[in-house]
Amino acid sequence: MPPGLKIQQQALSEQLSKPLPDPGTFENIPKIRRIAGDSAGQRVKGKVVIVTGANSPIGIGRASAHQFARNGAKAVFLCDYSDTHLGTHKRELESLYPGVDIHIRRFDASDEDSVKSMVQEVLSLYNRLDIFFANAGISSAKVFWESDADEFMKMLKTNTLSVFLAAKYASRAMLKTSDQKPYPSGSIIATASVAGLRSNAGPTDYSASKAAVISLMQTCAYQLAGTGIRCNAICPGLIETGMTKQTYDAARARGTEGKIGQLNPLRRGGQADEIARAVLFLGSEEASYVNAQAWAVDGGLSGGLPFVLGKLA
Repeated sequence: MPPGLKIQQQALSEQLSKPLPDPGTFENIPKIRRIAGDSAGQRVKGKVVIVTGANSPIGIGRASAHQFARNGAKAVFLCDYSDTHLGTHKRELESLYPGVDIHIRRFDASDEDSVKSMVQEVLSLYNRLDIFFANAGISSAKVFWESDADEFMKMLKTNTLSVFLAAKYASRAMLKTSDQKPYPSGSIIATASVAGLRSNAGPTDYSASKAAVISLMQTCAYQLAGTGIRCNAICPGLIETGMTKQTYDAARARGTEGKIGQLNPLRRGGQADEIARAVLFLGSEEASYVNAQAWAVDGGLSGGLPFVLGKLA
């Protein structure tokens, strides 16, 4: 942008003009905040879905499970290392979508035997697996010289190895055919991050783990060529989840919540449901030609370079 160029102030978006409505609660946890309306039709009708990292009440995993159930999935498996809220999620989903089988499982998504057993259980119950959303992950707040090797490897184990295991065992299950599923097919979706696309969007170990997730999905897609199994990474920006709760809480306490997301052109942070809509799309047949992609859903953050009007020098 040329120096001195002034941009005329434009009308603010709905999300910037008024606060998000209170979604209410279910058993003392907040219901999911939704920005968009309903999609047309049931986009994953009859599909069997596994979602890891599904425990957090305000997380992307839970929001995605709701989208899958709302859009006609036959069965949704909610999985997490912690199960403090999984029972509540199950009851809520069953009350909203009584025709969907909801299962909860507590296991470590980076443990090979656990992932293998989970996928085998799904096949034994339903004889198919259609969508695996590998969403389990952790973050950190250290600069790289303050981290030790064990902390670095823990990050890779949770964020990257879990995706490798999901792809390994989900892809074998998605090859299985039957009268109801005459051809192999499936969608493997992994949560990466805008930090895996560009530097300076997250700590070093976290960013490295998410960059590896993107590479994994792209490489797996090519190694599964011709099978109809698609592999994609979703790359959220700053989203209000359990992982970012501390940031949001601190901003609200200071009265600076309006500054959250100020570096992206939408000038706001995102909601978990906004990521879940993209995950739903990638899991559905509407994304039948979308493969080996790293999809940034970040309010535009990764689309440009940092710039402050009038402060080039």
